[in-house]
Amino acid sequence: MNISIKKTLLLVCALIVLGSTQIAQAQNALENIQKSKLIKIAIPTDFPPYGFVGPDLQPRGLDIDTANLIASKLNVKVELIPVTSANRIPYLQTKKADLVIATLGKNPEREKVIDFASAYSPFYQAVFAPKSLNIKSFADLSGKTVAVTRGAMEDQELTKVAPSNVDIRRFEDNNATVAAFVSGQTQTIATGASVAANVIQQNPQIGAEYKLLLKDSPNFIGVAKGEDALRLKVDEIISTAKKSGDLEKLSQKWLGRSMGNLPE
Repeated sequence: MNISIKKTLLLVCALIVLGSTQIAQAQNALENIQKSKLIKIAIPTDFPPYGFVGPDLQPRGLDIDTANLIASKLNVKVELIPVTSANRIPYLQTKKADLVIATLGKNPEREKVIDFASAYSPFYQAVFAPKSLNIKSFADLSGKTVAVTRGAMEDQELTKVAPSNVDIRRFEDNNATVAAFVSGQTQTIATGASVAANVIQQNPQIGAEYKLLLKDSPNFIGVAKGEDALRLKVDEIISTAKKSGDLEKLSQKWLGRSMGNLPE
C-alpha cells in the first residue's frame, strides 16, 4: 500500500478513536457524581419562594428542596451553587454545575445548547403593573417602561411581543428588577407569578396586579448536552417523586397550590 495512503488511514483511525474517547469523556457526569459522592447543582437565591437566602443565611425554597431530594435519591452530598438567570446555563455548559434547578423554562433556543430532564414545578411569566394603569393588550405597553431580569424567560418572551417604543430596562438579577419597579424607576414589571405575588404582598401601596400573560412555563431541570445517563436518572427520580406525592408536598409547601399536571 502507498505510504501516503497508509498515513492517511492511520490518521483517520486516530481521529475516530480520539473523537470516541472525547464523547465518552463528555458523557460521564453520572459516573463522576457516583464516584465522588457529590453533585453540584445550580440554584437561585434571589427568586422566592423558589430560591432565597433564609434568616440563617442558607439557601431555602422549592428549588433547593428539589435539589436536596435528587441528591438524597442518588445517595450523594450536594453542593448548592448560587446563580443568576444570566449565568445559570453557562455554568452548566462549563461544568461548574451538574444540574440547573433554578426556575428554568424550556424553549427551542435553550434546547439547542442544553438538555432538559422532567418538569418539577409549575410557573408562568406575566406583566404586572398598578391597577391605575390601563393595560389590556401588549399594544397598551407603548411608551411605558418595563423592568425585567436580563436573560430570563420573561425577557425573551417580552422581547417577542413588545411594541418597538416600549422602554425595556434589563437588570442583572431579580432583586434589582423588583427594586426598580418598587422604587418607581419603571411603571411595570415582567416577572414570574411567584415573584410578583411577593411584591404585591410586601408592597400593597403600589396596588400592583396581573396584566398580561407572557408564557405558561413549568420549571424543568437543566442537564448538559449529551449527558443522557444523568438526564434519565433524574427523570426516574422526578417520576417517582410525582407518584409518591413528594413533589406535590413541595408545591403546596412553597407555592400554596397544587403542582397540577406537569409535562415530562
